[in-house]
Amino acid sequence: MQHEAQEQKALFAWAALASKKYPELVLLYHIPNGGSRNKIEAANLKRQGVKAGVPDICLPVARSGFHGLYIELKAGRNKATEKQQEWLTALEREGYQAIVCCGWEEAKRAIEMYLRGEK
Repeated sequence: MQHEAQEQKALFAWAALASKKYPELVLLYHIPNGGSRNKIEAANLKRQGVKAGVPDICLPVARSGFHGLYIELKAGRNKATEKQQEWLTALEREGYQAIVCCGWEEAKRAIEMYLRGEK
């Protein structure tokens, strides 16, 4: 998980710089659903609405018929879990582009393509 955290930090560092070219990137945000927690904290967060499988990153900007972009960011050989795939599929049914990216550079390319209206 630490490797994925580093990839995500790199993506948000790029987004901060690229916001001059793509001002919409100021809306890019991380959904802090993952990570290890103790049982009490996990139970409290679940009661507050944290749900397993929700993608890591959201760009709430409409493009090319999509309401926004969700990204599940992976690193190395990590793959999306069954719950994550279920969320991505459900989000696509609701009109969002929802994808898995391996590494910050793939996520960067996907975001740029999305913002340019490319599929």
